[in-house]
Amino acid sequence: MLAGEGTAGETMLAESMPRLAEELGIRDVSVWRIERGQWRCRASVGVTDGIDVSLLSDSLDEGLPQAAGGWTTTAISTDHALAVRSDQDLERLPDVAQAFGAAVTLMEQRQALRRRVERLEEIVNIAASWRQELDMDRLLEQIAEAATRLLNCERASIFLWDKPNKTLIGRPALGVDGNELRIAEDTGVVGQVVQTGESQRVNAREDRGQIDRTVDEKLSFMTRSLLCVPLAAHDERFGAFEVLNKKDDFFTNEDEQALTELATHAASALATTQQYGRLLNTHQRVVDEAAAHVRMIGDCPSIAKLRATVNRVAPTDLAVLILGENGTGKEVVAQQIHYLSRRRDQPFIAVNCAALTETLLESELFGHEKGAFTDAHDMRQGKFELAADGTLFLDEIGDMSLGGQAKLLRVLEEKVVVRVGGSETIHTDVRLLAATNQDLSELVRDKKFREDLFYRLNVVSIELPPLRERDDDVLRLIEFFLNDFCQRAGRQPPKLTPSAKKRLRAHRWPGNVRELRNLAEGLAYLTSGNEVDSGDLNFISAPAGEERSWQIGDMPLNDATQAFQREYIQRQIRQTGGNMTLAAERLNLHRSNLYRKMKQLGMSEQETDEDGEE
Repeated sequence: MLAGEGTAGETMLAESMPRLAEELGIRDVSVWRIERGQWRCRASVGVTDGIDVSLLSDSLDEGLPQAAGGWTTTAISTDHALAVRSDQDLERLPDVAQAFGAAVTLMEQRQALRRRVERLEEIVNIAASWRQELDMDRLLEQIAEAATRLLNCERASIFLWDKPNKTLIGRPALGVDGNELRIAEDTGVVGQVVQTGESQRVNAREDRGQIDRTVDEKLSFMTRSLLCVPLAAHDERFGAFEVLNKKDDFFTNEDEQALTELATHAASALATTQQYGRLLNTHQRVVDEAAAHVRMIGDCPSIAKLRATVNRVAPTDLAVLILGENGTGKEVVAQQIHYLSRRRDQPFIAVNCAALTETLLESELFGHEKGAFTDAHDMRQGKFELAADGTLFLDEIGDMSLGGQAKLLRVLEEKVVVRVGGSETIHTDVRLLAATNQDLSELVRDKKFREDLFYRLNVVSIELPPLRERDDDVLRLIEFFLNDFCQRAGRQPPKLTPSAKKRLRAHRWPGNVRELRNLAEGLAYLTSGNEVDSGDLNFISAPAGEERSWQIGDMPLNDATQAFQREYIQRQIRQTGGNMTLAAERLNLHRSNLYRKMKQLGMSEQETDEDGEE
């Protein structure tokens, strides 16, 4: 009978046994190998029953042939022994055994080298595929699958070390909800490997309590053999790599070496994916924080309608034209559209077209190659490239030159850009949002804005109401900005007095929300005390005649009269340097009557920048 294990080495060994028996003139001969204290027959001719394995151990330990029960054993290498059965004198046995042992040793070395080369090639190919995977769960599954295939075992798991919680997290964990197993950091063999950094091999028949059978119960699994090696990157252990149940027998030194090499690549891939995950989480947190700060404050009907329109338009890729006076919050609306869209994790790039000359516009939007013009010392990507897969916001689009409009239209139609000084076409997938405070249709009639570009941009138009038309939103906005700025300044937000609220409502806000925000910032940092009175409100002056037309022309007669009286009294007091007596004289009033009039108008002395004169 001929016996062997089926691998190339075992086949070669089995095929040599008949020749060895013929050389010795015997019928029963076998080759044995000791692994982890256990003798295993590798190949045989004839029978092997009745061999006392202690004879094999004695021949290996003493280096001399041993005989008993009709069997003779002799060592042929450091871990191999030959067993023969014969009733003849075996004088030639030592010489034949020595030659056969040398051949077996050489064969083992060659086979080990071949297997190592094959395994290294497979490990390199496996590791190359891991570099492309940035999803942690899929990467862990790929690593486990590769290990079970490479080492011919039933299961594999990666245990990541959660040091703050003193926990090992094993994935994949078949049979457990969520495919994840959590155990204490000192549990079983895995715990020992993580704590010591030393590999462990355990077979069930040698188990001295190292295998944690409670884990087997959780997994509905029976561990027969186990191999576990540490996972480390940059000299820091962060987990362990475990494989279970070698299918053909138990794990060998070669298996341990292969898993250690595989773990080196796995650790590198996991570290890269963990870093990517941390960067992704950080990016997501930054995006979420940025989105949280983009809010439309207000409940007036026009803002409610605007909010509903933004929610409908945001999930689409439609171009949006945002209209409104300066300071009404056009960029805020553009940002909200971006953060409510599928592009929220991609860049939001804003460009102020009014700030760019025609010569700079093309370079700014489309980029330029090195040497394209005098100051082009390096290649530079344009805003269309930087906003790839995200949103490009073109503010003050009405101020763009006709030449710039033509180039912009070409990019929007063809969806490619060419850098200044270059010839390569670069595909661009951006969502375009544009804004202006001008009447584009009038500019089109005056031939100052391209009609084709106007229709390309004006797929959806959103018009923002001026602050003077937003009723009580003024008070909501001022309180919102005060709370925000006071938090940054490290102080409690002051309360608005009734006179302050009255004056805020009466103001016509030529600078819209931007003016109100700047006012709130000044109040937060420059005022003291727990209240803000009307005298603390230093409004920004509008261009000559502009504020008065807004404040008087659009108001009921009584309100307009009061607004004019407040403004006129303020001007007289300022012109007299805060001298109330002199101001009263110029107003042809007694000083007491001036104070009474100011009280009726909801004014205070502080509002007039009085210098303290009594």
